[in-house]
Order: sequence, then C-alpha cells, then structure tokens
Amino acid sequence: MTETKPANVHATFLRAQWTEESSQKAVRSWLKLTTSRKAAIDLVAAQDDSMAIGARKAIEELPDETEMKRWLTLPFLGCDGLPKTGQAWVKSGLLAATIFVPPNTGQAIELFVEALQRGKQPPERALTVAVSVPPLNQLNRR
Repeated sequence: MTETKPANVHATFLRAQWTEESSQKAVRSWLKLTTSRKAAIDLVAAQDDSMAIGARKAIEELPDETEMKRWLTLPFLGCDGLPKTGQAWVKSGLLAATIFVPPNTGQAIELFVEALQRGKQPPERALTVAVSVPPLNQLNRR
C-alpha cells in the first residue's frame, strides 16, 4: 500500500496480531491518545475482516456518544471476504467493503498437471484476481 498510494494520502498504522481481539486492543489504546482526537481520518482499513471488526468494536466502546458516532460514520474496510464473515458484515453494514481473493488451489493443480503431463515449466508467478465486495462500481453509491 505504501508503495502505491498517492503522496497526498496519509496513513496511520497500528500494530495488531491478525485477530479481532488484538485489533480491538490496539485501537482502544490508540483512541486514548490525545493525538487520535485531532487526527483527520477518512476510513479504517484492516489487513483482514476480523481486524476491521475489532477496530469497530473498540470505537463502539467510546464513552462519548458524539465521538463514537463520528468515528462510526467512517467506512470500515477489510480483506478476506469470506461468505460467513466479511461478506456477511458488508451485507449487514458493519463493513463498507471487503476484498475476496478466490482460492488458488485449482489454479495450482492445473499448473502442476501441465508440468507433469506436458513437461511445461510453470510460470514463476501465477496471480489470482481479487474481487471487491460489493463491486467497485457500487462503492461510491453508498
């Protein structure tokens, strides 16, 4: 992200351990800092859907209802897009969007079979195509 974001986009990074609870704890601690109240934040993005939900839960704990509501108007973005978590959270409105990366097992098996049957060297890299949930053309309508 840091390599591709425009120069005018500023990011604040918090460290967590890829769990909802760890993310909730990190955001809870950050929200206690006076600098967090002054920060101009446009969205909350996490490395997976559960971390985005953890951040949201920390914000929901804020004692100041006005401050809590202000933070909850931000879009929360995740990544994983599994049907029972990320996609369900998008449908319920807890997340604004998630990214679904389809399983690559089928692609890997096809490359393996080609290598075995035809002696064809597989490419050094084979990419999967991530999908936005909801689709990108619907995001700006929300």
